[in-house]
Amino acid sequence: MTTSARSAGPPPSGAAAASAGPAPSAGPPPSAWTRLSIRARLMTIGILGLAGALVVGFAVLYAAVTASVEHSVDTQARTAARDVGLLVDSARLPDPVPQYGAQVVQLLDAEGRVAGGSLTADRLTPLVTPDERARLAMGEVVTISGTRAAQTGQLRAAAHAAGPASARVLVVAAVPTTDMDTAREALRRLLFWAFPVFLGITALIAWRVTGAALEPVDTLRREADRIGAAGTDRTTDRSAERLTVPPARDEISALAQTLNGMLDRLAAARATQRAFVADAAHELRSPLASLRMQLDVAQHVGEGGSLPADLIPEIDRLTTLVDDLLVLARLGDSAAPAPTPVPIAPLLDGLRHRYAVARVPVHVTTPGGDLTAYGISADLLRAVTNLVDNAVRHAATAVTVTAAPVGSDPPRVEIVVSDDGHGIPEPDRERVFERFTRLDDARTRDAGGSGLGLSIARELVRRSGGDIRLADAAPGLRATVSLPMDPAPRAAH
Repeated sequence: MTTSARSAGPPPSGAAAASAGPAPSAGPPPSAWTRLSIRARLMTIGILGLAGALVVGFAVLYAAVTASVEHSVDTQARTAARDVGLLVDSARLPDPVPQYGAQVVQLLDAEGRVAGGSLTADRLTPLVTPDERARLAMGEVVTISGTRAAQTGQLRAAAHAAGPASARVLVVAAVPTTDMDTAREALRRLLFWAFPVFLGITALIAWRVTGAALEPVDTLRREADRIGAAGTDRTTDRSAERLTVPPARDEISALAQTLNGMLDRLAAARATQRAFVADAAHELRSPLASLRMQLDVAQHVGEGGSLPADLIPEIDRLTTLVDDLLVLARLGDSAAPAPTPVPIAPLLDGLRHRYAVARVPVHVTTPGGDLTAYGISADLLRAVTNLVDNAVRHAATAVTVTAAPVGSDPPRVEIVVSDDGHGIPEPDRERVFERFTRLDDARTRDAGGSGLGLSIARELVRRSGGDIRLADAAPGLRATVSLPMDPAPRAAH
């Protein structure tokens, strides 16, 4: 009632290989950008955009503040020149000319010579050059070196014409830019430290906001993982195996509804498929049993010559196939029961009695002590029986079955079934677990297999949280059933 596809020859080629079609293109490898999560990509785009906006904004702010401070200094210079000019016009100008703070005031005649000035102004050398004097006369404000007034830094100079037409003078007032430079330096420092602080705070807020926005997506992903582990239709509680639709009427809610519709269609399709397999298997069992009985009767009474003896193995193989199809239908039709402790020694003892008379000797070594695995007892018995049936079918002289504990983190039990047959080529050791896989059609059909035994065995073992792996036994094949010794959660496969 079990099967495996095994052959010493190479895997099939020619038409069979051609029918598989060309392999899909793998496409270019993902870039570092596409390997980032959506949240990280949104954050990166947002931070880069914000950083650019901050740079532009801070530059505009710096330019505006600088222009404002410069305008204030220019206003001071113009006001000082105008005030002194009023004193000149009223013929009440004292000597030296009054000044405020670090301002410097100088009076220049029509020839550009110094006609007077404040206490700190040079009485011989003009503060401005002839070209600068011409620009001042046109109402401009010019920047001059502070060394002309025995000061450091720079000064902003403005002028005002005053006095009678016969004694016209140009009042030049220069104000130091020290306060303006100090204000600009303070602003530069403020912006320098404010940039990373503001960017960091904004990034933190954006990270939390994007996380909250994408949380429904992560919830859908976790629920999809849970449904994938449990199956979409192995429970009568539909709400437990469908995605939770968020209350908001947004794109994520629409996605959840669409995915639930897809899960409903998948569940309906699988249910229809399983129902067909189960119904077909049930319908076939009765006529097969009747046909088998009639052939037995015909063989005993000697009717039909050798025909009954020739047909009985084919009937048995067809019966095995029907039974395996029924097992597969039942596997997909219900959730697996909870694992329980399964003593290994009684399980192997049952194999010893079952294969006391077989095509080749089956040597079963029962482990000493109380070796126990966690799993589903009936599933494990069926899985190991399938493996032994497969080994007996392909062994040359003998089959061995052993069990032993392995590892400690976590501890596991391994049941090993070995034969000395032809083995399976390494590239095909995973493929033989697929349903109806045959490495050599003529050989496997003659061997009496259904093409489902190894597939059923792996599904049964995985329901118990274990797995099956195949290896070379040199010669032959070694099948290892690995089972948990602790009641750990079963992995999804």
